Amino acid sequence: MKPIHIYTDGAARGNPGNGGYGAILIYGDKKKEVSKGYRLTTNNRMELMAVIAALEALKKNDLEVLIFSDSNYVVKAVEEGWLKKWIRTDFKGGKKNKDLWLRFDHLAQNHTIKFKWVKGHAENSLNNRCDELATEAADSTTLFIDEGYESVNEKADL
Repeated sequence: MKPIHIYTDGAARGNPGNGGYGAILIYGDKKKEVSKGYRLTTNNRMELMAVIAALEALKKNDLEVLIFSDSNYVVKAVEEGWLKKWIRTDFKGGKKNKDLWLRFDHLAQNHTIKFKWVKGHAENSLNNRCDELATEAADSTTLFIDEGYESVNEKADL
């Protein structure tokens, strides 16, 4: 069985600020786009949310998945084993986005996943489309609450 290809991108207007993600899932001649915007979040959270949303859109388990991302943060965290260390040490040292990384890790257990870094804002038309989806979502008038971000930062402001 050939792998499902997923292209992802995240965007934030300010960091933190309005943000959004976009992802494209491709299997054979089938293609699906997903995106969503948030009122207050960060670019790294949106890069990771694009991956999570795409994985959540899969209807079956035990799939081979190849994810293309222009985020070194996401790609290296998985491919270079940073995430395994962060989980083993309970994100010691203030590693950010624990909620999303644990969500990704849970989803990743269901599939065989590999990441490939692609240069952002370059000749890759699918990455560029994900960027369009992410920025359109960030600029939308319908923005959701990034509960994980706002709840952590609300406590930090006390």
